[in-house]
Amino acid sequence: MSERHADALGVSWHLLTGEFPPQPGGVSDYTWQVAEGLARAGCTVHVWAPGESRDSQAPEGVTVHWLPEGFGVRGLRRLERELERLPGPKRLVVQYVPHAFGYKAMNVPFALWLARRREDEMWMFFHEVCFPWGWKLPWRHNVLGAVTRVMAALTLARADRVFVSTLWWNRLLHSPPRRVPIEWLPVPSNLPTRPPASAVESRRASLHPSPEAVLIGHLGTYGELITGLLEEVLPALLRKDARRRVVLAGRGSARFAEQLTRHHPELAGRVQALGGLPGDELAAALKACDVLVQPFPDGISTRRGSAMAGLGLGMPLVSNAGPATEPPWRDSGALALAPEATSAAVLEAAEALLSEPESWPALGRRAAEFYMENFSLAHTLDVLQDRVRARVVEDT
Repeated sequence: MSERHADALGVSWHLLTGEFPPQPGGVSDYTWQVAEGLARAGCTVHVWAPGESRDSQAPEGVTVHWLPEGFGVRGLRRLERELERLPGPKRLVVQYVPHAFGYKAMNVPFALWLARRREDEMWMFFHEVCFPWGWKLPWRHNVLGAVTRVMAALTLARADRVFVSTLWWNRLLHSPPRRVPIEWLPVPSNLPTRPPASAVESRRASLHPSPEAVLIGHLGTYGELITGLLEEVLPALLRKDARRRVVLAGRGSARFAEQLTRHHPELAGRVQALGGLPGDELAAALKACDVLVQPFPDGISTRRGSAMAGLGLGMPLVSNAGPATEPPWRDSGALALAPEATSAAVLEAAEALLSEPESWPALGRRAAEFYMENFSLAHTLDVLQDRVRARVVEDT
């Protein structure tokens, strides 16, 4: 049955997810966005998520089914019973992240249930595929890596359509058994892309009252690999120009700001940490900056939500290429892209951009255009509803 014919018969959408608001997480936010978008387009949408029934809000037109037992054996029985009670053809869209479905990321019963279910269309969206394994890792890690690879293979062999959030996952999914091509469908930013101008102006005034200040922003969780790059790049940028200030956003930013000024006491008063903020406030804070510096040890890719947030806001962005970087980034003209994940390369790209403020508006506009064309929620919904085709991942 073609997708358009199924839609004509009134197919209902069923998003199976390991997390959903008020549970925090990127997949939680993404599932909400997609469910809400499909419902606004007139689709019948159900969400199935672990947890107790609660009085939490749901997107308008979306029915949320809470599974108290999660996706374990008892929860799967409940899920199957309740699915059977609902009329019409069904399309199951699994937001796949191994650890989100319980059993310490080894929920083989869930993978078998997906593989055996023949009554419905089955679409798999791989936000993540499996855990790493290798000779240098402890045996427990290798067991986890092996089991999650088996789970991915089981679901892959059954799927009627397969999506990946980044081309990086193709190396884990390209082998048979598989009946359909793999499609690349990046996850959009979970932040508003157009914060009110008044909120942006107010935030900028609170960050630094001087109109001559140059605000260099960074959004992240401040893991060790990224902070290692930042601690070499940011002080060098600040020393170059006394007007520059650094704005750090995200959980862990206060700890990193303290570390940065402890190691570089001359920067005291020029580094400000905002911590975790609600989405609308965070969007305004990032938009209040002049340039965002977002280096990544494996390179910028569509699985990096902080980079997607910057693009969606139309920000001049500095990042770097690496093994995870998808080809469209390199020739996009949408950001200042360092060729490698070294502090010297990122610093050179950042300094070049900061020294040409006249280029910032055009780069920001191109960033927003690139985001809308390739990564936005509108693009995601167009692909899911077959109005445009996703990029097919070539077998390698």
